[in-house]
Amino acid sequence: MTPNTYRERERARSRSDGHESALNELEELSSKGVARETPHRSSRAVLTVRITANLVAAFGAALFARAGFEYYSRTHSLIGAVFFAEEMWVVVAYLVRRPARVVSQRPLDWLLAFGGTFGGVLLRPTGAHPHWGVVAGFDIQMIGLVICVASFVALGRSFGFAAADRGLKQRGPYSVIRHPIYASYFFLQIGYLLQSLSVQNALVVTFICGCNVGRALVEERLLVSSGGYQAYRANVRWRLLPGVW
Repeated sequence: MTPNTYRERERARSRSDGHESALNELEELSSKGVARETPHRSSRAVLTVRITANLVAAFGAALFARAGFEYYSRTHSLIGAVFFAEEMWVVVAYLVRRPARVVSQRPLDWLLAFGGTFGGVLLRPTGAHPHWGVVAGFDIQMIGLVICVASFVALGRSFGFAAADRGLKQRGPYSVIRHPIYASYFFLQIGYLLQSLSVQNALVVTFICGCNVGRALVEERLLVSSGGYQAYRANVRWRLLPGVW
């Protein structure tokens, strides 16, 4: 065997091993219910799906923003103005967010994301409105808005909807808890419940919180295989509430 022939065989073997490794990685991701873009998928089709999803999500956020603006127009409340600004930021974030490296394909994960994000439309300003509840609810909602805005700033273009890997963030609220946006939703919804006490609102808040707890768990299941997340999880112990969970 000549030296040239030997080198050609080694190159072919290296290419074969690399192809087999890539196939094994894709099979592992598929078994975990996640999808990664591959050269075999049409880039135009991927771009079309991504743009469509972003537009639909931005439209949903715009509906929440309109509700916040209408509330502010009626009451001139500071929380209405902040909520409107926060939801407008979400609209922009959906339109310019960074493409995910890995996205969950499990239907349950998407249902949890949908319930946790849009379940708030089921809340109603009915029931009892005790003075202490109105005052305490306002303060708790303001805490939630501050956490939410700070988390969005820390995320930047890595904002998402369903479980996905858009890169690891460890600054701001993410240096204290691993899922600060879901924690902010908890404060916002508990604050609303205190202002409008009713069985229906209590059930809706329980449902939304359950969805967001599920979202935190499925996101960690997806991210645990990414580089650096295990070290981050060991460093930041709590998921939603420090000292609780």
